[in-house]
Amino acid sequence: MFKKILIANRGEIALRVIRTCKEMGIATVAVYSTADRDSLHVRFADEAVCIGPPPSKESYLKIPNIIAAAEITNADAIHPGYGFLSENATFSKVCKENGIKFIGASPEMIDAMGDKASAKQTMKDAGVPTIPGSDGLLEDLKEARTIAKKIKYPVMLKATAGGGGKGMRVCKDETELDDAWEKVRREAGAAFGNDGIYMEKFVEEPRHIEIQIAGDQYGKACHLSERDCSIQRRHQKLVEETPSPFMTDELREQMGQAAIKAAEAVRYEGVGTVEFLVDKNRDFYFMEMNTRIQVEHTITEEVINYDLVKEQIKLAAGEPISGRNYYPKMHSIQCRINAEDPFKGFTPCPGKITAYHSPGGHGVRVDTHAYAGYVIPPHYDSMISKLITVAQTREEAITKMQRALDEYIIEGIKTTIPFHQRLMRDEKFRSGNFNTKFLETFEM
Repeated sequence: MFKKILIANRGEIALRVIRTCKEMGIATVAVYSTADRDSLHVRFADEAVCIGPPPSKESYLKIPNIIAAAEITNADAIHPGYGFLSENATFSKVCKENGIKFIGASPEMIDAMGDKASAKQTMKDAGVPTIPGSDGLLEDLKEARTIAKKIKYPVMLKATAGGGGKGMRVCKDETELDDAWEKVRREAGAAFGNDGIYMEKFVEEPRHIEIQIAGDQYGKACHLSERDCSIQRRHQKLVEETPSPFMTDELREQMGQAAIKAAEAVRYEGVGTVEFLVDKNRDFYFMEMNTRIQVEHTITEEVINYDLVKEQIKLAAGEPISGRNYYPKMHSIQCRINAEDPFKGFTPCPGKITAYHSPGGHGVRVDTHAYAGYVIPPHYDSMISKLITVAQTREEAITKMQRALDEYIIEGIKTTIPFHQRLMRDEKFRSGNFNTKFLETFEM
């Protein structure tokens, strides 16, 4: 087992990893930018090293600075959290070259799954259902037209290096395809430095459902059931829950086995997710694999009563998985509390928190680095807290979430708490009858 882990991240996920390390008897090193000197992850780590000024590219994304911090503190492993360098193949490779264990996927794995076109082909070869579309990248507009006619409109053009909703365009006919072709290429080239494009059949009324997986260094994988992440705004998740109200026992079994196939086909090591789109007929298609811990790992932890970060560290240290698949018997929901104004288009609202009161009680969990007096910097993601509830049924979990949101006090800045309060009282949401387009017609 590792003696000292450096956490190459910030905020609540850094604090989350530190807590598990302390419980495992592992020393911790926090890294921070000058904007984060007063963050709780800096305070609670055993050691802390400043790695640069506020901009991410000069601190949390600067690999030489992070490696130097690991070397001067004698850390034998690095946990990247999520975001930043968590799925960066170069960072994983540099860690390996410097004799530091990267608690995550190998460089080869990240490269293979990070390129969406090659990942899709890998999954197809493994027998995992994939969305009909192009075999790899499109050569030109002529080929795009030919494939669109074959798989039938609507279709979606997608950047191979895309993410976060960028480099994507739905085309309902050939006219829209012609118009979107150059726009998607330019957007992809500007955002990702790669203008490669592929095409997929557009899935109508989709649910975004992911399967939590774990894989060890010996080629064995298991799944820990699903999470429904369909409540999204501009492809950014706002609410997640497990189990999905849309699932049947048969579908859960099929998707779980497909996720295991996907993981074992690439000899996946660590914890991660296999992401699927599920259409209105409950046909499911591979979307992507996330080779890291996810923001919403908390709700899976609540329904299986197990620390996934601990499992991640144990797998990185060479321990085998139990191989037991899990099917949830309780229900858990997570609301992402962001420093944003939901009444003004979710505009980011950095600033000083003047008053803070966290909700509590049975079945309520809060993962946060926020506190009264903390100044939220404008340089990073706006998420400041994750509020999680767990109960015997979905209805009870929603009711508990309503109560917890009503208790949650954050003053001095605008937050998404009012949005979540409104959502938890929405009859359509409470019925479970929603998809990824739900928020397009949702009114505050």
